[in-house]
Amino acid sequence: MSFSRPPASLIRLLLVDEDPVFRLGMGVLLQQYGDLVLVAEAEDGETALQILDHQFSPSLDPEAPTDETPPPANLVALDIGIGRSNPQQIQGLALCRLLKSRYPNLPILCLGTASEPVILAAAYQSGADGYCSKGADPTELIAAIRRVAAGQSVWLQAPGQDRSLVPPPVVQPPGQRAPAPLATVRRQLRLQGIQQIEATLADVNAELRSDDLSLLDRAILAGRQRELRAARWLVNRLLATPRLEALPPTPQSSPDRTANRSRSNNAPAPSGSPLSPLSPSSPPSPSSPSPTPPSPNAIVPAPETAIVDVQSVQSLVFDAVLAKLQTGLINQTEQPLEIDILQEDKKRDLFYLVLRKLEEILSELRYSQVTPDQLPSKRPTILLDLWQAALLDFFGRYYTVYLNGREIEVVDVLLQDAVAVESAILSKIPGVTELLQHLLFQAPLEVNSVPYPTGNPESLMRAEQLLENLLIQIANAVMQPLLNRFANVEVIKQNFYDRRLLSSREIERFRNSLSWKYRVDRVFREPKQIFESQYQLLTLTGRGIKQTSIYKPRTEELASLTGLPYLVTLTLEAHDAIAPPLRTAVSFVGNGFVYVLTEIIGRGIGLIGRGVLKGLGNVWQDPAKRDRPFR
Repeated sequence: MSFSRPPASLIRLLLVDEDPVFRLGMGVLLQQYGDLVLVAEAEDGETALQILDHQFSPSLDPEAPTDETPPPANLVALDIGIGRSNPQQIQGLALCRLLKSRYPNLPILCLGTASEPVILAAAYQSGADGYCSKGADPTELIAAIRRVAAGQSVWLQAPGQDRSLVPPPVVQPPGQRAPAPLATVRRQLRLQGIQQIEATLADVNAELRSDDLSLLDRAILAGRQRELRAARWLVNRLLATPRLEALPPTPQSSPDRTANRSRSNNAPAPSGSPLSPLSPSSPPSPSSPSPTPPSPNAIVPAPETAIVDVQSVQSLVFDAVLAKLQTGLINQTEQPLEIDILQEDKKRDLFYLVLRKLEEILSELRYSQVTPDQLPSKRPTILLDLWQAALLDFFGRYYTVYLNGREIEVVDVLLQDAVAVESAILSKIPGVTELLQHLLFQAPLEVNSVPYPTGNPESLMRAEQLLENLLIQIANAVMQPLLNRFANVEVIKQNFYDRRLLSSREIERFRNSLSWKYRVDRVFREPKQIFESQYQLLTLTGRGIKQTSIYKPRTEELASLTGLPYLVTLTLEAHDAIAPPLRTAVSFVGNGFVYVLTEIIGRGIGLIGRGVLKGLGNVWQDPAKRDRPFR
């Protein structure tokens, strides 16, 4: 039996995915296209490696009849969530890196459910040639497969994802002419303007969805919405840079970042903009060079920026947070935060400062050769050092104000509240030790009590959440002693405060709100979270600060509760025990009452009324009775 060799332009796909339903759907989808064929499927990394080793092994035997050997796969579609259910298996990003090291010319298209910038950056550094969300439209998925097979790069985000956040960094292809400085400036201005317009437009759209607006307010907001859309159109037209559209924007990194972020030469950089919409492309022409993967024994050294490298994981997470800091920082939670009183630029500067100080502390911990077992005991000292360093640099070591005719050193006074700040904020920040162990020693990070190794999408997203919460809480800790000591000093108000919170009344109202929040947290919210085995995290969404909850066992804390917090947990437990049967009893009584009213009393009243109406009708219809004179 001999195999008929397919044309050179045929895309032979190897699908690696744990979900059998998705594999079946992909097989059905690919059957609708003549240039695509699914040659093999794998449910884990080990199976995928065996399939590729078997497909490419005949090429090592010069006596093997090539006409009877089916051609190997020339594209791998890999789910980066491989190994999510079993951390002992090869993880998706690790498999991507391993495949790229064995077959550097074999294109890899990563698939996933999450399209966070940190995930795209991790896939890029692992050697992937593109990324597409599983929830994308089938035509977009097919177009992405064709473009990656043709040697192009595709980085598609999920529908509804905030595309203002920059996907993975790219390297300018060699030999390409550098853009003109004026064009680069115009492009940066356009991107910044579009980000601001999109953030404002999102706020206006959120206000328009409210049901409490009057007709006048709704008309004003609708007009503002039209103005923002027109402004966006004008900015895109007036500041357009057609020659630079093929190059994605250069990500803004921390100036003190020293980690190497250049990609290895065996993984080509994307040639197209990750943010540009993907149009359906035609199949690759037969003249296009087909990837020729070498033999499995030709191992290429892993790139320096491999995802397993500790510095790369830290750079990925820090860059993702840094990109979000360039967007909106509005508090979208239902609780006040200390940083709400700051001006927008001051708030962003404080976040940048805390992020840089944390990076310096991580470098010092590596230099000091701290062991993972020492981090839990050093956690209070590390957080206190981070708070002090951020406070000193934000206000200035020698910053002074005049109060009651005296010159007062602000920082010296603020540092006196270290014990209060540590008790109220620093000691309650969750996941600090786990985050440090993950960034410093590649320790697995638990998500819903399941440990995920370094480089797994789940661990990357959880590390990003923990870092964002740590960043926001340290910023709150920097502002708390200032609000306690120098809240109404005019110089500080003019230099730091938001214009809406300059009056003494607004400041006192803001301080009272914070004080009430901490009381409610201590008595009600924290016991409830402990009882529900949850932590509340403050995260950055690209448009503002929101609150999310994560699961983590807190049995020891629950056993140590006393007093009113313990009474709150007992009340919740009693509510859970009494509410279901009480709700059932009330429902039964209510249904019985409704039955009595409708079926018994209602029918009786209906019969009586019907009899009365029938009698009146008979009297009206009887002519003898109707014409009889009245005596």
